[in-house]
Formats: sequence, structure tokens, C-alpha cells
Amino acid sequence: MAVMERAGTHYQQQLTAEPAQIGRVRRIVAALLRHWGWDEVIDPALLCVTELLANVGSHACSRECDLRLESSPLFVRIVVSDDCKSMPVVRGQDPLAEGGRGMLMIAATADGWGAVPTATGKSVWAELRSRPPSEEAAT
Repeated sequence: MAVMERAGTHYQQQLTAEPAQIGRVRRIVAALLRHWGWDEVIDPALLCVTELLANVGSHACSRECDLRLESSPLFVRIVVSDDCKSMPVVRGQDPLAEGGRGMLMIAATADGWGAVPTATGKSVWAELRSRPPSEEAAT
């Protein structure tokens, strides 16, 4: 893990997306979300971070990537940027497939997601929003 930057509602870290690092990154993300008051989205955020980093490890040209977390009054955005130009695809469910469900899980978990090309590759993002108290009571 190379560079970390922290501001009030922004966090950025350069890292190598290796399985041994993902647990540490998950702990950092959970602590930041708690600090920012986003406790209700910790579990879905950790799933999204794990899948986004696993995709870098499986599909990018190198395992080097950049993780950004941004908090606003309405949502938390998780962004992972890598050096691969190919865009992620949500594949259909194949119960016999050993992999390929990462973006499907992100699409099902996040309130929104997308990918944008960058000068050096792409950035894939997922947004999680807080539910209004009336919705939380209904579930």
C-alpha cells in the first residue's frame, strides 16, 4: 500500500489488489464509514469494495489500483481505478460458473454503479444511500 490521503469526507489510497491486502482495506473502510456516520451501509460497502478489488486482481493489466471513498449527505461512493481499458459487464447468472458474479453482486447490492474510462484505464464506482427512517421501519 503506497499512498493514503484522508480528509473530512474523502479517503484515497493507492494499493496492490492482492487477497492478503483486502482484509486490511475492509477494516479501513468499515472504520471510516463508522466515523462518517454511515454505519447502516458498512456491510454492503464491504461487499462492493471486496468485489471491486477482486475484479482488479482478476481482470486488470496489473494489480495496482486506486481506492477512493467519498461521503456526501445523500450517499457514499466507492471508486476503484485501475489500468485496464475494458469496462466491467454484469453477466447473467450461471449456477455452475466458478466466477463472474462480482458485478452482478455489486449491481444487486449498490443503489447505483457505473464505470468511466480514464486516461490510464477506468474507474468503476458504486453508490450506497441511506434509507429514510420510514423505509427502514417497513423492511
